[in-house]
Amino acid sequence: MLYGVECWPTKRRHVQQLSVAEMRMLRWFCGHTRRDRVRNEVIRDRVGVAPIEEKLTQHRLRWFGHVQRRPPEAPVRIGVLERVDNVKRGRGRPKLTWDELVKRDLKDWNISKEIVLDRSAWRLAINVPEP
Repeated sequence: MLYGVECWPTKRRHVQQLSVAEMRMLRWFCGHTRRDRVRNEVIRDRVGVAPIEEKLTQHRLRWFGHVQRRPPEAPVRIGVLERVDNVKRGRGRPKLTWDELVKRDLKDWNISKEIVLDRSAWRLAINVPEP
């Protein structure tokens, strides 16, 4: 379900849809339906999984760490982090880009970009423990 999620510039709507699908699967796994009126937190604790939103952020930041540790001339770094300036964008609100989303994740989780080069510290900073 999360394959390739590292590269998605996910909007809140996408996260909500994934959360709903995840809770459906967890309820089915536990043998409950919505009619049973069991809270999501109870089901999560019973199964022992972290919320999918946190896992999405963890995967995205793990990929960001991988990209940052690559040499500057690496194709993956050129393709992900370099922005083309001479492309005309359409009218309206600009689309959410992957790097803007990573900046928001780093700010929300209070993580600095400097620890990316230390792999063990980075893994500890972005780890989402399973309950």
